[in-house]
Amino acid sequence: MNAVEQTDVEPGPAIVLTEVRKRYGDVHAVAGVSLTVQRGEFFGLIGPNGAGKTTLIEIVEGLREPTSGSVSVLGLPPTPRNPALLPRIGVQTQTSAFFVRLTAREHLETVAALYGVPPEAAERTLELVGLTAAANTRVNEVSGGQRQRLAIASALVHDPELLFLDEPTAALDPKARRDLWRLLRDLKAAGKTIVYTTHHLDEAEALCDRVAILVGGAVRALGSPRELIGGSELPTRVTIPAGRISLEQAKELDGADQVVLDDGDLVVETRTPGRVLAALGATGELDGVQTRMVTLEDIYLELTGPEAAR
Repeated sequence: MNAVEQTDVEPGPAIVLTEVRKRYGDVHAVAGVSLTVQRGEFFGLIGPNGAGKTTLIEIVEGLREPTSGSVSVLGLPPTPRNPALLPRIGVQTQTSAFFVRLTAREHLETVAALYGVPPEAAERTLELVGLTAAANTRVNEVSGGQRQRLAIASALVHDPELLFLDEPTAALDPKARRDLWRLLRDLKAAGKTIVYTTHHLDEAEALCDRVAILVGGAVRALGSPRELIGGSELPTRVTIPAGRISLEQAKELDGADQVVLDDGDLVVETRTPGRVLAALGATGELDGVQTRMVTLEDIYLELTGPEAAR
C-alpha cells in the first residue's frame, strides 16, 4: 500500500457535538453527548452493542436528525441532508452496498463518477488499498477480506476530508489487518480526519489519538489511550510459574497487593510492578515470569461490564 499525498488541513474542529440526544419513545439511544473531533485527528468510538454508536455516527453523517442538541461537521450542519457535505465525507459501513456484477475497477469507476471524479481515481485507489490484483474480478467473486478493502476504497475514491470507518478490519486476516493499519496511518499523516468504530481494542489503542467509550448512549470515558490507561486504578498482573515460590512468599513480595492462584501459577496483582519484579529478582526466580500491563481493553471491560451497567 502506498502512502497518500499530504493535503492541507483547514483550521477549526472537524466535528462538534453539543448535548446531542436521540430518543425513540422511552428509549434514549443517545443521551446528551458532547465532544469535539479536531481536523486531522484519528478518533475512536467504542462501546458494546446497543451503546448508541451507530445512532450517533448516523446523526453526524446526516442520516438521522437528533431529538435535541447541535451538530457541526466541517463547519456545516449535517441535517437536513446537506449536499455540500457529501463530497467532503467518505463512509464505510459493515453492510456496504456494491455493484456486484461489475469488476472491482468498474465498481470504483462508477462510484467515482457519482462524485464527478475522473475514472483514473479508481486505479489509484485500488493500488492504495492493495486491490490491484483483483481489479478485474467481479465484486460478487472477491473474498471477504477483499470486499472489506473494496468498501474502504469506495469511501476513499473521491478523496474526502473526513472518513467514517465502521469495523474496517472485520474479515481481514492478520497480515491484511496490519497492512490496513499502515494505510490508515498514511491517511492520518496526509491530514485526513478519521472517525473509527471497532471492537478490536488493541487496534483502537494502537491507532487512535483519542477514544470515547460509549455506554448507554452516554460518554463514560474520553481521552487518549495512554491517558485512560494512566488514570486507571486497575493493577498490573505478574504471573509466576508454578513451583517457583509459595503462596505465602508471593504475598510477602514488596509491592504485592493481592495474590491469586491461576491453574497452579501464582498471579500477583500490583500497582507497582517494578517493586515486585525487583523483589523476585532478589530471590533469583525471574525466569519465566510474565508481566501483563493494563490495556485499553481492561479499561473498556471495567466501564462496560455488568457492574458498570447497574
